[in-house]
Amino acid sequence: MSDRARVFVVGGAGFIGSHLVDRLAETRSVTVFDDLSVGRREYLAGPLEAGRAQLVTGDARDLPALVRAMEGHDAVVHLSANPEARWALRDPRLDLEQGTIATWNVLEAMRTTGARRLVFASSGTVYGPREGVCSEPDLGELPISLYGASKLAGEAMIAAWVECFGIHASILRFGNVVGSRGTHGAALDFLRKLRDSRGEELEVLGDGRQRKPYLHVSDCARGLAAALDHAPAPIAIANLAPEGTTSVAAIAAACVAASPWPKAPLRFTGGDRGWPGDVPRSRMNGEAASRLFGFRIDRSSDDAVALAIVELAREVFPEHPDHPDHAVDAVAVRAALDEAGAAPCKP
Repeated sequence: MSDRARVFVVGGAGFIGSHLVDRLAETRSVTVFDDLSVGRREYLAGPLEAGRAQLVTGDARDLPALVRAMEGHDAVVHLSANPEARWALRDPRLDLEQGTIATWNVLEAMRTTGARRLVFASSGTVYGPREGVCSEPDLGELPISLYGASKLAGEAMIAAWVECFGIHASILRFGNVVGSRGTHGAALDFLRKLRDSRGEELEVLGDGRQRKPYLHVSDCARGLAAALDHAPAPIAIANLAPEGTTSVAAIAAACVAASPWPKAPLRFTGGDRGWPGDVPRSRMNGEAASRLFGFRIDRSSDDAVALAIVELAREVFPEHPDHPDHAVDAVAVRAALDEAGAAPCKP
């Protein structure tokens, strides 16, 4: 895609979106559409101040507002969604509205305005509780979370818009994305629990044996940009995840090492998953992204987690009154991750 193309990023002030906008704004004009319910204006400070991006505050569930803002753009990256899968257990309409309906609105706005190119942030949760390594054709199980169901519904609608209205689309199924500016996820949850309990203990949901592929947000942004620039038409579907996995127990141990309380004990709640709808173990084959977009992930899952924990710990514990001289030790974080990852879990 030409550097002159105007890119419209739905949800671009959030965790993944702001990292993508940082990257895209180096070479092209970007419009961010975000309701700022989770995203933050300050995450976009660099591109906004440089005049390489503009922010339109709006809700993706508001179709007329979306159409007005999208006019004149060539490509759309759709990242907006419910940021925390567990929230849907309290509000089952959340993923319907913030996922399925918002995605329909994005597609309809594209049809109305003539935007032709879409990159959609999907998820490995569409594979459901499938054993073994998941590749793109492997939808042998249905999703077991409302979040995953909404993502699969979005993929189906996109396929129909490609056929019926002639848009070109790339669907990227993410692993668990981690890194600075994060809004959710196990590592951030653990660090906040340690902060709030002042290191008395760290509660870990499940037995700690849950294992998933983790993708650093910088690699996620690179993958999205590659899909925007190099995807074949009319539709491409690819996993965006390293093939390896990291256990929840290892993440918990590394978070303790990154905290001001390196001897905080772990307390496992038991059971094979953290909450209803959680997929306890997943693996993803990332070869299609290389074939379709010329993109490869160099960091392993453990590399991504170790870097993310250091970044997040510096955000969660900038200055702690109990430990004013605390500094995050990246070497200790990696050592704890490796040690816990090699040992059997003992809930």
